Amino acid sequence: MQIRMLGPVQAYADGRDLDVGPRQQRHVLAVLAVDAGRVVTTEALMDRVWEQVPSGARRALHVHVTRIRRMLEQADPAGAPATLVRRSGGYLLDVDPDRVDAHRMSRLFEQARAAGCDDRRAALLREAVGLWRAEPLGGLTGSWAARTRERWRRRYLDTVVAWADAEVCVGDPGAVIGTLGDLTDEHPLVEPLAAALMRALYAASGQAEALEHYARVRRHLVDELGVDPGPELQAVYRAILRGGPDPLHAAATPPEYPAPVPGQLPADVAGFTGRTGQLAALDALLTQHPGPAPTAVVISAVCGTAGVGKTALAVHWAHTVANEFPDGQLYVNLRGFDPAGRVTTPAEAVRGLLDALGVPPERVPSTLDAQTALYRSLLAGKHVLVLLDNARDAEQVRPLLPGTPTALALVTSRDQLTPLVAVDGARPLPLDVLSTDEALHLLTERLGAQRITAEPVAVRQIIAACAGLPLALSIAAARAQQSTFALATLATELSQATDRLDALDAGDPTTDVRAVFSWSCAALHAPANRLFRLLGLHPGPDVSIPAAASIAGLPIRQARRLLTELTRANLLVEHVPGRYTMHDLLRAYAGDLAHTTGPDQVGRATARLLDHYTHTAHTANRRIYPARDPIQVPLTPVAPGVSPEHLADHQQAMAWLTAEQSVLLAAVRHAADHGLDAHAWQLAWALDTFLHRLGNWHDHVAVWEIALHAARRLDDATAQAIAHRRLASTHTQLGRHTDANTHLEHALDLYLRTGDRGGQAHTQRNLAYLRQRQGDPERALHHAQQALALYQLTSDHCGQASALNEVGWCRAQLGDYAQAIIDCAQALPLFQRAADHHGQAMTWDSLGYAHHHIGHHDQAVDCYERALTLLRGVGDRYNEADVLTHLGDTHRAAGDPAAARIAWTQALTILTDLEHPDAEAVRARLSAREA
Repeated sequence: MQIRMLGPVQAYADGRDLDVGPRQQRHVLAVLAVDAGRVVTTEALMDRVWEQVPSGARRALHVHVTRIRRMLEQADPAGAPATLVRRSGGYLLDVDPDRVDAHRMSRLFEQARAAGCDDRRAALLREAVGLWRAEPLGGLTGSWAARTRERWRRRYLDTVVAWADAEVCVGDPGAVIGTLGDLTDEHPLVEPLAAALMRALYAASGQAEALEHYARVRRHLVDELGVDPGPELQAVYRAILRGGPDPLHAAATPPEYPAPVPGQLPADVAGFTGRTGQLAALDALLTQHPGPAPTAVVISAVCGTAGVGKTALAVHWAHTVANEFPDGQLYVNLRGFDPAGRVTTPAEAVRGLLDALGVPPERVPSTLDAQTALYRSLLAGKHVLVLLDNARDAEQVRPLLPGTPTALALVTSRDQLTPLVAVDGARPLPLDVLSTDEALHLLTERLGAQRITAEPVAVRQIIAACAGLPLALSIAAARAQQSTFALATLATELSQATDRLDALDAGDPTTDVRAVFSWSCAALHAPANRLFRLLGLHPGPDVSIPAAASIAGLPIRQARRLLTELTRANLLVEHVPGRYTMHDLLRAYAGDLAHTTGPDQVGRATARLLDHYTHTAHTANRRIYPARDPIQVPLTPVAPGVSPEHLADHQQAMAWLTAEQSVLLAAVRHAADHGLDAHAWQLAWALDTFLHRLGNWHDHVAVWEIALHAARRLDDATAQAIAHRRLASTHTQLGRHTDANTHLEHALDLYLRTGDRGGQAHTQRNLAYLRQRQGDPERALHHAQQALALYQLTSDHCGQASALNEVGWCRAQLGDYAQAIIDCAQALPLFQRAADHHGQAMTWDSLGYAHHHIGHHDQAVDCYERALTLLRGVGDRYNEADVLTHLGDTHRAAGDPAAARIAWTQALTILTDLEHPDAEAVRARLSAREA
């Protein structure tokens, strides 16, 4: 398997070109190949493929990734495989970098640098130059492609210069003159190319042509740039004038681009004031060391509540001492308490730091440990300041700490970072609200001494109302700067705002910023102001345009306009296209405002919101599992003004569920907390298939626990029984067999009491699966046969198909493979008639298992491939891993260990991502093959 990027993006195996798909899919492959062996986050993939990320980007990316994965799986399974695997937060292209031409060119270049002036060096560089075919990433557009293309173009020119000098060194200058001539015509201002051509011309034919070329280059530089040739070119010119071998012996290694001196500090805070004690404590870090000689990096941890000015202090001090760190200042915003939940991972942060230190992407190691080691090696002995802002906890910080005593790390966080203090020797610097004098100084800097001294009483009232919080004081000062009102007017507004926001985190002081937020709201049109208040009732981390429209009972078009107004007023942030979030302080403020409108309005808005999510989620569930039994707690008509979203097909449904997952989970709890038990149960039912196929077992348990309590309050026996069954299913997956058995006993009892034979059948089938997982196929077969009999009594054809497959699987576990094939063969047409793709997939898996144990390996592989296609179509990740495990077993039995390893590796990737206990069994298979 080979991937070419030094030209149009191509892939080939066994001498044949592979179909890499349309331009956008080639772009995805290129992004993954550039970082071969390293995880590329989903967000980075989308940013690099799309200049402006469209609303359907995540869905389109998933399609491209799926197609690329299939292409790789089919390309060269017996040779040197390349696999595309899912990792937490992104994807990794697992391929030998030597099989990507751009990486191979770089590796050959590095190997040649280590060689002497001999034939081997020339041969290595000759091969590297030969990999270049045309403009890299041909046909791809966008800023990422342009940057990557330019980086490789520079590397190619460096490689050509090194190759030219190597050929001259071994006595074959004629081999390079033509290439160098073409490149100097194309890049007349690149002096290393001109110098290499002069050395080659001199070696081939003497002084005349070399000096003539120098004259042409010099004229061009003077005419175009108004400068003379640089030192290297002039040195070659003088050596040629002197004659003799000097120009040959002076053949230079390719020029190294000097490592940048990073200066990443954000702009200093205008008018920073106060904090003299904290600034003095930070100054002391420059002279205090833990012993007579510095042996460890000095770390300071600035901690305090939100809005207290941690970042302002750290950035201001960093600017004042920047001259003490001549090797640079690094800055990372770790987003530890980002309202949108996009915390910067240590891996992302280290990659950014290596970029700032000038490390080319192709030289960045694949693992976090190796990246951290390289980062610390680059800083060794250097005087560098590292500012790590907004850290969530000590574990996020540790990989980013330098290891040299000449560096200093400054960390800010809402967390006290106690482990960093206890284990890593960090110096804690707690930051409290401003003193009265410091607050007065801040207001004086912003408003001027004349205005402050004119109204001393009002100023004291403003400081008291803002509770010394720099955020509140800064907003108050901005309000005063933007008006000609007397400060007494502002003081009165603040003093009358009696309500208080709750503490942001446990132990944080209460802050009073409602009044200052009200100024932004006062500038809004009335409909936008109303929408802002109602969004405070929303339970999730962000909100879509249709959901915002529903909570306010507005048409979507009008809601979109109002959201734009709120965004412009900095009361909302559109953190991804079409999805909005707000600062946590603003959310609390908006929620409090909403509750002042009266319980009736709050109740109606909450009901509209839950109607929106319940009805849309119900539609989504129907799209991804059309054969599922009807919902047992029927939906009521949507409230007036609600706009449930139209989901046309399986793909749209999965995309919506994925985007709204965290919101829907919060909505289940929100419904239960507000006494809307029907909504709580209905949402759990609607999320069931999605969470189960996703393998999100812990959230699956949580929502059904809520639903079970809701069903009890509804006094609905059938709803309770379903909740027990779904909890049992998930507990079985998690290996909690005792809990699963208890829930199934409750479910069966409820179904027997109500005379629900269909429910009894479902429960018997659940019991069969539980007994299988407990390693008791005989009891499992008994339950499966009971389920089949009950389904036949109720004429449930889909249920009969499921039970027949269960019976067949149990018989296969007991060694009766021939009868298992008969049973499953009866199930398959029933599933096909019902268009139940998931049921078909599970039956193909059972058939594959039976064929495998009879020795029909080709038939087994075909069955498993059919199952995988169907499971990937419906998004069932756990069962995809299960089938991949069976497929690997069949490949091993058929004598194809390479194919077995590919299948098991893919299964292990999924199971590890799901944190499923079955991962250990697959890992054992791989370990046994490698032993």
